[in-house]
Formats: sequence, structure tokens, C-alpha cells
Amino acid sequence: MLILALDTSSVASSCALVEDNKTIAESFLNEKITHSATIMPMIEDMFSCCGRDIKDVKIFTATSGPGSFTGVRIGASVLLGLAFGKNAACIGVSSLEVTAAPFDNEVFKDKIICPLMDARRGQFYNALFKNGQRLTQDRAISAEDLSKELEEYGLPVIICGDGAILFSSLVPDNKYIKTPERLTYPSAAEAARLSYRIYENTSDRSVFDDLDFKPVYLRPSQAERNKKSN
Repeated sequence: MLILALDTSSVASSCALVEDNKTIAESFLNEKITHSATIMPMIEDMFSCCGRDIKDVKIFTATSGPGSFTGVRIGASVLLGLAFGKNAACIGVSSLEVTAAPFDNEVFKDKIICPLMDARRGQFYNALFKNGQRLTQDRAISAEDLSKELEEYGLPVIICGDGAILFSSLVPDNKYIKTPERLTYPSAAEAARLSYRIYENTSDRSVFDDLDFKPVYLRPSQAERNKKSN
């Protein structure tokens, strides 16, 4: 089953083709260029290079948030545009869960996996995982509150995601384990694998209709906050 996955939830963008758990192709760009100008050429080049056809895609996947408001919207729009009329599944996956996915193995057993994205306004988008299982839902949380929560677990903590460096700088004398730069951003290939597990474990696959794909923002946008304050 061929899966096309894309991520535009952070400053970087990526797309991947995965089939039978094998990454066929993956493209990554981190140049702070708007995703609306980069993601479609990346997808087109990827298909061209590997000789596949988008008509063969059975699952279209995108990180549905949390993350950049504009980035999440772009990802959702591209996904729905590509999937339209193809009778394929559309699956949104958490950008935080995708960021944590590379650490779901024996090397990191019994450690807290803490993906972080800078949510601005003194907060981070965050969720906590352990041994591949969620400990919390996706949320927006301050560095102070998150630091206190992590202390209560009394376990080693792996911090990852593009907000990890900022979080580390805000928490004095922290002992968190930092990850390599290559694991900073969500991977489209990991998003594809996560979406396939969701697909296989869902009996009612009608929920994957493109009309049911919903971005996840967690907080209102700046425009919505400005409107409310007026």
C-alpha cells in the first residue's frame, strides 16, 4: 500500500513515499521559505525521481498539528487537493507524536519522550510519551509547568523537537537529554508509518474520508484573538 505523507507544521517541510513500511523516497527542506512555495515542487520532484504515480497512492497523510497555524493550513489544503476524487484514505497525525516516533524502541525504554514546539506567548506545544504510549494529550504548556511535571516522573527525559533548545534555555540546571539536530523536526516518513498503524487498527474506515480531515490548532489564531479583543 503506497502512502504519501507530508509535514508543514514547523519551519521545515518534508514529504515522503512509504510502501510496506519501506521508505521509497523522502524530501526535506529547512530554508524558512513559505511552505506554499516549496511543498508541491518537492512532492512533484519526489514522484518524478522514483517513477511512481500519484494515482497509486492509497493513503494521503499530513501532520494535522499542532504547530504553525499557516503551516498546518497549507499541509491540510495540499493533502485534500491531492486526494480529491481518488477514493483514498486521508489521515491526519499529531506532529508531536510524529516527532516522538523515532524514540519508540528499546534504546529509549522507560524514558520520558518530550517533543516540544515553540507555541510563542511563553508556551510550548507538547505531549509526553513513554515506551510508545501517550502519557498526555497534545497541549500548550509553559516551560515552568512542564518542568515541574517532568520532575514528578523521576525518570530520564529525552527532549526533542524544534522547541527543545529554547525550552532547555528557560529551565535552569536541567538534566534533560538533547537529541541530534537531524531529529529536530517531524519526519514525513514517520508520519506515513504512524498513519498506516492508525488505518490498520480502525475498523470503520469511512472516518478517513477527506471531508473528515480536520487540522488541530489547540489555540485560536492571532487573527481570532485580535477579533475577540475588539
